[in-house]
Amino acid sequence: MKKLLTGIILLTLTLFSVQAFAYVKIDYGESKIYTMTDIDFASGLIEDQFSKWRGCTLQNIRYAGDDCNNEKNIEWLNELAISKGEEKNYVQCMKCLSDFYVSKDAEKYGLTFNSDSTYKDWQWWLARAEGEDWELVSWGY
Repeated sequence: MKKLLTGIILLTLTLFSVQAFAYVKIDYGESKIYTMTDIDFASGLIEDQFSKWRGCTLQNIRYAGDDCNNEKNIEWLNELAISKGEEKNYVQCMKCLSDFYVSKDAEKYGLTFNSDSTYKDWQWWLARAEGEDWELVSWGY
C-alpha cells in the first residue's frame, strides 16, 4: 500500500511538472547554424533550471539569433567557466530569451524578484565544446 501511495504521488508530481511547462511557447526563430533539436535541447536546460524557481511561471523561450554565436561571446563564456574553476573549451554559444511571471507571494519562496511582475527578455546563455552537449552557463539581464 505504501509503494502504491508513493507511486501515485510521484506520478502526480510528474504530471504537474509536465503540465507546468506544457504551455511554454518556444520560438525557434531562423537559424542557419542550429537545428530545432539544438534549440529544443537548450530549451529543456532552461526549463530544468527555471523549474527550481518556485512562484514563477515561464511564459515563453525565444532563440535570439545567429549573431550571438561569435568569438567575443564564446570567449566570455569560456572565461566564465574558468572563473568557476572549470576547464572548458567552448566552440559554440547560443542565447535564448524568455518572459516569465513572478507571483504575488514570491517572497515566501525566498526569491529576489519583484512580486506580481513580468520579466521580459531574460537572457539564457548556453555553450558547448566540440562533440559535447549544450550547457547552461549564465542567465539574467
